[in-house]
Amino acid sequence: MNKSKKPVTSDKGNNEGFHPKEATVTVGNGGEWHQIATGDQPVLTTNQGLPISDNQNSLRANPKGPTLLEDFILREKITHFDHERIPERIVHARGTGAHGFFELTHSLEKYTTAKVLTEEGLQTPLFTRISTVAGGSGSSDTPRDVRGFAVKFYTKEGNWDLVGNNIPVFFIQDAIKFPDLIHAVKMEPDRGFPQAASAHDTFWDFISLTPESMHMVMWVMSDRTLPRSLRMIEGFGIHSFRLVNAAGESTFVKFHWRPKLGLQSTLWDEAVKIAGADPDFHRRDMFEAITTGCFPEWDLAVQLFSQEEADTFPFDHLDATKLIPEELVPLQVIGRMVLNRWPDNFFAETEQVAFCPSHVVPGIDFSNDPLLQGRLFSYLDTQLSRLGSPNFHQIPVNAPQCPFANHQRDGHMQMAQPTGRVAYEPNSLAIDSPHEQPVTGFYSTLIAESGAKGRIRAESFADHYSQARQFYCSQSSYEQAHLASALVFELSKLEHPHIRAAMVGHLRHIEEKLAQRVAFGLGMDDLPQVPTAAVAVQDLALSPALQLIGKMKDTLEGRMIGILLSDGSDAASIDEVKKAVLAEGAKVKLIAAKIGDVKLADGSMIKIDGQLAGTPSVLFDAVVILLSDEAAESLGNEAAAIDFVRDAFGHLKAIGIDNGGELLLKTAGITQDDGVFAVSNSLEHFIAASKTRQWEREAKIRTLA
Repeated sequence: MNKSKKPVTSDKGNNEGFHPKEATVTVGNGGEWHQIATGDQPVLTTNQGLPISDNQNSLRANPKGPTLLEDFILREKITHFDHERIPERIVHARGTGAHGFFELTHSLEKYTTAKVLTEEGLQTPLFTRISTVAGGSGSSDTPRDVRGFAVKFYTKEGNWDLVGNNIPVFFIQDAIKFPDLIHAVKMEPDRGFPQAASAHDTFWDFISLTPESMHMVMWVMSDRTLPRSLRMIEGFGIHSFRLVNAAGESTFVKFHWRPKLGLQSTLWDEAVKIAGADPDFHRRDMFEAITTGCFPEWDLAVQLFSQEEADTFPFDHLDATKLIPEELVPLQVIGRMVLNRWPDNFFAETEQVAFCPSHVVPGIDFSNDPLLQGRLFSYLDTQLSRLGSPNFHQIPVNAPQCPFANHQRDGHMQMAQPTGRVAYEPNSLAIDSPHEQPVTGFYSTLIAESGAKGRIRAESFADHYSQARQFYCSQSSYEQAHLASALVFELSKLEHPHIRAAMVGHLRHIEEKLAQRVAFGLGMDDLPQVPTAAVAVQDLALSPALQLIGKMKDTLEGRMIGILLSDGSDAASIDEVKKAVLAEGAKVKLIAAKIGDVKLADGSMIKIDGQLAGTPSVLFDAVVILLSDEAAESLGNEAAAIDFVRDAFGHLKAIGIDNGGELLLKTAGITQDDGVFAVSNSLEHFIAASKTRQWEREAKIRTLA
């Protein structure tokens, strides 16, 4: 690492494609070399005109130490960023929230004094909000995006906010870069688009110049960012935290939420079409599940490890761009979360809920992760701007459900009415006023810190490619193809070829065949030069736990099956399919050309749930087509019907048919495969196939990178 940050002569060969300008120097950053254009560019300064020497690193007590409050450059930058949007959240604006409870099933008393984690059988009320990151509050539910996963526990000892994502790593290592990241991914400021999308120049320009983002890019381009349902995503606390026991001993911990229904994704083409058919697809799915009693549920699991164990890891656990593979530190399930009540008012609760990573309880403490250290400041500052008052904690959804008292007074939107003349501590005038609690109060872990303070990133943060390679190589062949195709799609949208070239160069560090696939998809004749890596890329052990397909569960619970029918459809077949689907814990919707009732072959009437053009097959996990021959012939001239079956087939879904259904498939030009079943004699096989996708079909019908 070039700790002096002194500019040196450019080696243009190692940085080809990073910037189009010729007059350049290179600057060391965390062991990585960036090429920076010089000449007539303005000097980067604070808002007071002070030239900034380092815009990549926060000021720390030592290279692996905590971030210092003294860092006025970080505070100015983060404060300005926090106040950019009023009143919408800058990130995570589009969210879905619900009430529920957490039940502890395995005590961690050996590791912590936090009652929420030590009293087995205790049910702690909570509020959970799940959200997209990049889009505004009016964007759709299904873009390719990270999902925020935030939980507010209303514990006996105060509120504990576990604020994370559905991905266990992040783009950046230091909080000082967060405004840059979000400015890059948000709509471009000169044109106001794209909305809720990363397929544009400013995002990939920033990423191509930030090698530490490569691991996160692999996750974002994977199927993880195209969830079928918010009930089918994992949640991660991302950072290492500390648990502190009664003896003052600390243990590092990472938190994981695991969905009861298992993981499930959509395909990219499917997600795009869902956004058009139902922009509120995820929100509606959560609402319908909770209001019908199918309560979403997650296990809470932890990874526990000591400093001595952390010292043996081939990465630094304080680096938020890294994860701890489950094979290295196994997960221990300690409880479950159930979401069982929809908010009474969306604005009052889901929109006004305020999460802050700094909200912890005795027995839980922070690590020196520099991204976490910045978040401890940023979130509170954001809430002060977004909710307009330091009294945002008095909003019911934010208020603790245990007694709370202090000497903070007045302020905008003060709802409480404190009594008495004393508003300070210590005092001798009001013996019943709040006083500090030396025995039961919160204590920070006693950790010795030494070293020279400075804007220096730890050498242990310099490996930017090894875990990215581990993630990609651990995926199934289907997931690798989806990831490569996602990169081709995103990079093909860029106006500037040098950014595409830079990204493919990075991919060569991750996996040469991946780089070749993406380069071919982008029409590149030759592979770009490989940028210089700070440290050699390691071949880490594969981790099957990183797959999504491998974590799908053999269940139909929580899924939705669509049945396309018509006048003259066979009542017995419909009834048989419905019973089989409902017995597996899934739901059924009946679709026809018109809303209302249809008359079945036996003369009975049946109520339709959705009209064909407004209820396409993208809204279902599998479909059944039960039609009379006359209806099949008629629907063969209806584009919505042809799209219904073509999309179901193209999105690798199981399809059940009768004779009329077979006719419609032929009209649509679909050649039946092993994922198409005659329900009269293969209903059991259709049910089994509906629990997954027909992955073998994809290579025959879609060109992937």
